[in-house]
Amino acid sequence: MLKGSAVIGQSGGPTVVINQSLVGYIEEAVEAEAIDRVLGARHGVQGMMEGDLVDLGGEPADVLEAVAATPAAALGSVRHKVAGDDVARMVETFRAHEIRYFFYVGGNDTAETAHIVEQQAGVQNWEMRCFHIPKTIDNDLRVTDHCPGYGSAARFVAHAFQGDDRDNRSLRGIKLNVCMGRHAGWLTAASTLGRRDDEDGPHLVYLPEKVFDPEAFLADVAEVHDRLGRCVVAVSEGIHDADGRPFLQVYAERSGSALAGEEDSHGNIQLSGTGALGDTLAGLVKEGLGPELRVRADTYGYLQRSFPADVSSVDAAEAREVGRAAVRAAIGDEHASGSIALRRLEGEEYASETFVTPLDTVAKHTKDMPEEFLAGDQGVTPAFRDYAMPLTGGIRPMADLDMAPV
Repeated sequence: MLKGSAVIGQSGGPTVVINQSLVGYIEEAVEAEAIDRVLGARHGVQGMMEGDLVDLGGEPADVLEAVAATPAAALGSVRHKVAGDDVARMVETFRAHEIRYFFYVGGNDTAETAHIVEQQAGVQNWEMRCFHIPKTIDNDLRVTDHCPGYGSAARFVAHAFQGDDRDNRSLRGIKLNVCMGRHAGWLTAASTLGRRDDEDGPHLVYLPEKVFDPEAFLADVAEVHDRLGRCVVAVSEGIHDADGRPFLQVYAERSGSALAGEEDSHGNIQLSGTGALGDTLAGLVKEGLGPELRVRADTYGYLQRSFPADVSSVDAAEAREVGRAAVRAAIGDEHASGSIALRRLEGEEYASETFVTPLDTVAKHTKDMPEEFLAGDQGVTPAFRDYAMPLTGGIRPMADLDMAPV
């Protein structure tokens, strides 16, 4: 049995249930005979490189439960892709604290980091086990059926669109809402989960899995507005042209706008944390369909990640379980490393189980929505609803007055 300390870090964008996975790790690790000390790293690999560790083994049970119900990364998060020199610094910390078990909570970039740590620790002649614990509201990790964090974010988006649709019924016009999703449309598609029929919004849904055509977009909006007297639109931040270039970038280049120069830390045009896409689309609608129209736009942005009033009970339970499962896999005999994944079980009632997949099957690459979930260029199918609804814990439909005429 490999014996020593265990350390966990949190990475990437937070979620409302990420601390459930942290607490699941603590609960399982403190009971493991192979683990001497249960540690956490502040701000992920940055804390491991700098030796900024905390002792998690003595946290009271009531504190852990309160933290589990608290959104965002309790240990602090980071966005940092490690290299060989970084891992060498981390191994110095591992040696100093006899750390033999490494756990990292995050998305596909986090899985890649865990894979690099596993490989480079071997180069440094340090024996350890490395496990990735899944987390992302984007729901775009490969292999797993779905990702912890997605169900709660999808629940928030569904409820937000329900409320926005009722607002739009009251004061009719055209409303555009931009959701997160640079490469995959899972979260934007969740906007449809509160609909009862075709009169409920969103009436149009634009996802990165399809090419975005501005002229077709204007025609779609005009058709819905002519038919219903209003139109609610869900748009993914990652909509793009046939060459894969983000719409905002294409529009900025054509118009000479300064938006073309705004980039994020990875060199990509800034999509999140700005209302530029919504404002641009609203301007496009007014320009194409008439300045007299009532057109508004909102960007949900980071609100989707850590909204504490919309936690899915299913999502919270699964997030806790993947943290526990990672520790069980690490101290077991079957796997030296891996990523924890979820498998949906057959049956009338929704249920899932965990399993381990190799790190390189999850690292780096993302998963798009399958064709069976896509309806044309601006919608989703009932199959998506069947897939996503159980993860949210259920969405109650809205209601209308009978309004019998006098």
